[in-house]
Amino acid sequence: MEYIALFFTHSGAIKYDKFLKEKGIKSMMTPVPRKLSSSCGVGNIFEYDDSLETIISEDIDKVFKIEKREYCLVYSSEE
Repeated sequence: MEYIALFFTHSGAIKYDKFLKEKGIKSMMTPVPRKLSSSCGVGNIFEYDDSLETIISEDIDKVFKIEKREYCLVYSSEE
């Protein structure tokens, strides 16, 4: 499945990109789409098929699942 993670800070996005790559998870830093809000404006698109709970970090604000060019909120730090 494809996801986009949003972050509180730019440095958090960089740190998370490195974290995913160290785990062998394909990822790419990207500007956050306008329809999604983000504190820092930088997101990370990645593919992952296991439980998201195993890769959630304190730097993440929100995670959206991407399906057919639509975004579905699957994690929020506010919950």
